[in-house]
Amino acid sequence: MNIGETCQGAAACLAVEGEMTIYRAAELNPALLEAVRTMDAPALDLSAVTEFDSAGVQLLLVARREAERLGKRLALQGASPAVRAAFALLGLTCEGDAA
Repeated sequence: MNIGETCQGAAACLAVEGEMTIYRAAELNPALLEAVRTMDAPALDLSAVTEFDSAGVQLLLVARREAERLGKRLALQGASPAVRAAFALLGLTCEGDAA
């Protein structure tokens, strides 16, 4: 699994590849929070996420809460089929919405 920053135009985006599951939560949490704290307009690209479970949802909710605390909006720039399936199961949307 890789975590890296990508640029799309003038905006920076944190790209997550591989699993966003309980097995990676301890590794991903500090990276997501650091991105939220350091990016002016934090965004996540989850288009390369291969597995996504309730721990992945929890990671996104924690990152969103931190963004809100800082007066920012956390955006999703892309969502893989695994992310979309989990969101659909929970009645959530990821098109054009803040994470």
